[in-house]
Amino acid sequence: MMSRSKRRTPITGVTTAESEAWEKAKWHRRHRREERAHLKGEGAEYVARSHREHSSPWTMEKDGKTYWGSEAGAKEMRK
Repeated sequence: MMSRSKRRTPITGVTTAESEAWEKAKWHRRHRREERAHLKGEGAEYVARSHREHSSPWTMEKDGKTYWGSEAGAKEMRK
């Protein structure tokens, strides 16, 4: 029953952005493209790099998350 589902932990995004899926897809495409280029150039000496070099959750639309604690109302606890 999805209509009755509620959050277990009162943590929500900071802004009203619906989704940041397109931003995540863009960052991951960039990361994979650069990783392929490094792998092709370095060969056996290749060391995988972190995806954080190409993205930051603080530059995306949601700009992080907030913990509401006991102040969370019924609206914030809905999924």
